[in-house]
Amino acid sequence: MNRFYLVILGLLGIVGQTSAQVTTLNEVLQLAQAQSVSAKRANTQQRTNIWAYRSFLAQFKPQLSLDGSLPNFTRSYVQVTQPDGNIRFEPVSYNNSILNLSLSQTIAPTGGTIFVQKQLQRFDNFIQNSTLYNGIPFGIGLSQPLFQFNQMRWDKKIQPLLFAEGNQQLIESLEQVSLTATNLYFDLLVSQVNLQIAETNRVNNDTLYHIALHKLDLGKISQNDLLQLQLSVLNAEKDLASARQTAAVASLKLKTFIGYRTEANDRSVISQTRPLELAIPNQIPDLTVDVNRAINEATANRAAAIAFKRRLLEAERDLEKARKNNGLNATLTAGYGLSNQGPSLIDVYVRPQNREYVSLQFTLPIMTWGRAQAIVETAKANRELAQQTVEQDKLTFEQEIFTQVTLLQMLRQQVTLTAKADQIGQSRYQIAQDRFKLSDLSVTDLGIATQEKDRARRDAILALRDYWQAYYTLRLLTLYDFDTNQKLK
Repeated sequence: MNRFYLVILGLLGIVGQTSAQVTTLNEVLQLAQAQSVSAKRANTQQRTNIWAYRSFLAQFKPQLSLDGSLPNFTRSYVQVTQPDGNIRFEPVSYNNSILNLSLSQTIAPTGGTIFVQKQLQRFDNFIQNSTLYNGIPFGIGLSQPLFQFNQMRWDKKIQPLLFAEGNQQLIESLEQVSLTATNLYFDLLVSQVNLQIAETNRVNNDTLYHIALHKLDLGKISQNDLLQLQLSVLNAEKDLASARQTAAVASLKLKTFIGYRTEANDRSVISQTRPLELAIPNQIPDLTVDVNRAINEATANRAAAIAFKRRLLEAERDLEKARKNNGLNATLTAGYGLSNQGPSLIDVYVRPQNREYVSLQFTLPIMTWGRAQAIVETAKANRELAQQTVEQDKLTFEQEIFTQVTLLQMLRQQVTLTAKADQIGQSRYQIAQDRFKLSDLSVTDLGIATQEKDRARRDAILALRDYWQAYYTLRLLTLYDFDTNQKLK
């Protein structure tokens, strides 16, 4: 097993670039999560989620506000009805300024608002050269909806779930970055292995062709076999050119995704023009993942599991909203305080009078021709649909994790088997090559040994790719690291 990985690592070096720094999978993942555009976008979305939740929490704290009109000047002619019914247009020139300072507090369980206020109003009549003040030194009031839908009560249930969902989505987004980087990593790794296979085959085929020329002179090989070897040399040249192009494209894709830039004295950053040599991630974790534990971790950690609860609550909220908004709606407004007026500012605060008000406004639909019932029944149907959809999504959620756990265990066995097959393929090809040089093997059998050797090498790398893709997919589905037995944060 160790010999296999050493052979692969040796084949990964590009000719003339043996001094290139080898980059590991972990290094690529760290760079991707630190500087890729996808990771930066995920962090930006998280900041948006945080500020949105802070904005929600601020709604339930006391709000202090100052509003008014200062100045509020008017100069015009206004219509004035005379005692005899005639109309006269009188000139007016005044400033009617007002300031209101209020402290309000929402009441989430009832949906109402209680407030305390101070108000001052000044009226200046410039034509009569007079000034009048009016004010509320102190006032307290209540605005309470009755029989209405209480949005704040539902927000207190749903918004924390949205916030928690957003937090987990950040972790999932970063794990998705890791999974994407892993896929691009192995795309480049496979292309580099194919390039080294193509280079090795070109050299070997060229060597064997020149040996065959000598054997033809000695009469130990036919002209047909010589032409077949010559064709193999040409095919090897064509495969090498194609492998070089594929490796260059794969390298550019990986570098672009993880955000490589050219910076002096920074060993963690690699130039776009510098070849990127990848190491084989051969240290496979020895994992035995329990399916039930994986499902439990996913249920506790995944944003989708939180979304199940949120979607059911939203369906219940919409049903209550349909019921409340299509029945009796009323609003009770009441207030108590002190008020006064006078020609000077001090008059507002000298022996102020009581100020009370109370009102009840209501709306009661009498005949809606079934519209209210239709809206409620629609909301009921949507709630049932949400419940059924969430139930199906839960089953899919668990089935996906079960499949991934099973796949991970199977792929670990595939890695071991393909590594052994690669060792056998390399040994068999070496024996076949030696036998051909001794005129003890046909060109056809040599070609078969070459093909099987190349296929075994590619299968070994592809098995590693499938395993690591499955490993990081399981991390993404559970947000749990089964190697270190820790939740992802």
